[in-house]
This record gives sequence, C-alpha cells and structure tokens, in this order.
Amino acid sequence: MAQIGRLLMALGLVLFLFGLVVMVVGRIGPLGRIPGDFYIQKGNFALYLPLGTSLLLSLVLSLVGYLLFRR
Repeated sequence: MAQIGRLLMALGLVLFLFGLVVMVVGRIGPLGRIPGDFYIQKGNFALYLPLGTSLLLSLVLSLVGYLLFRR
C-alpha cells in the first residue's frame, strides 16, 4: 500500500506541475491559437479542434522523453 500511496503522490505532483505550466503558457504564449487550430462557430454551436497545438505538444513531449530516457 505504501508504494501505491507514493505513486499517487507523484502523479498528483506531476499533474500540479503540468497545470502550472499550462497556466503560465496560456498567459504568455499563443498556444491554442496557432495555425492548424480550427474554431467553428455556427449559431449556438461552437467546435474547437486544436490540431496544430496537439501536434506541437506531441513533438515537444516526444523530444523531451527521448532526451530523458535514452540509454
């Protein structure tokens, strides 16, 4: 049970740090409003597809993972 508790605390810390990064980037960067992000609004319906942001984040996180976990 102690290992599960440590795992949950670590996951909580990672989520907290990720939330903090998202808040800071949201205030200073254009993340979410880059080319490739689609926003469609018709009447009372709105659809937001962050395709460009998803691809950019995937690329950055893959690069970070590669650099951290290479052997």
